[in-house]
Amino acid sequence: MIESFQNEKIKYVTRLLTDNRFRKKENVFVIEGKQENDRALKFGFDAQEFYIADSIFNEDLPEGKIHLVSEKIYDKIAYRGSSEGIIGIYHTKNSDLKDFNPKKNSSVIIVESIEKPGNLGAILRSCEAFGIDALIVTDAKVDFYNPNVIRSSVGCLFGMNIFYSSNDEVYEFLTENRYAVYTTIMDKASENIQTRNLKEKSAVLFGTEHSGLTDFWMGKGKNTVIPMSGSIDSLNLSNAVAITCYEILRQKMT
Repeated sequence: MIESFQNEKIKYVTRLLTDNRFRKKENVFVIEGKQENDRALKFGFDAQEFYIADSIFNEDLPEGKIHLVSEKIYDKIAYRGSSEGIIGIYHTKNSDLKDFNPKKNSSVIIVESIEKPGNLGAILRSCEAFGIDALIVTDAKVDFYNPNVIRSSVGCLFGMNIFYSSNDEVYEFLTENRYAVYTTIMDKASENIQTRNLKEKSAVLFGTEHSGLTDFWMGKGKNTVIPMSGSIDSLNLSNAVAITCYEILRQKMT
């Protein structure tokens, strides 16, 4: 039973939680919570070790290296406090867009320069819930394995095709695979998303909330907007993606 804050293993976990560069150097990341750990194991992620407070965790222990910790130690290393009593350390996976083989009516969401872990996690959750085939992030400002991404996605990260790539590589991928490209740019030529044919192979692109898509994507897709009737003219990025993902599923079900 680990009971000291000065234990080297506890210092290691704490650093993984707070230091993005250290996580990348170690090629591992941290998962807290039963559902999130279950999903990671279900989708083939390799667990290095687990830290478990058995006074909180009332389930069968997972297979692998187990470190039992006191409740006060768990409170220190847990992102959400005394929640469910399990933290896992896992090896990262490297995903290459070149390895993605899209199906005939594939639907992908592309977000450019996303910065907020909570937004990325919420987007992952919507993509997984509505059956999107892949999420592609270009010019990423946030680590996929940030604890807040994992928490806000409720572990949906682990079952999704998700890729980092450059704008050039993504455009080449879309062209080679003959995707219909829809850019969320508001201008006189923009059309209601409900009029777009999203049943077929399609990609919908989103930029940042404050400046939208960069000039790179100008003229490379059909400008598309979500209809709105209120006085506000924009939505939170994750909400806009969620509405789009639902529209894709709605069209495919009709």
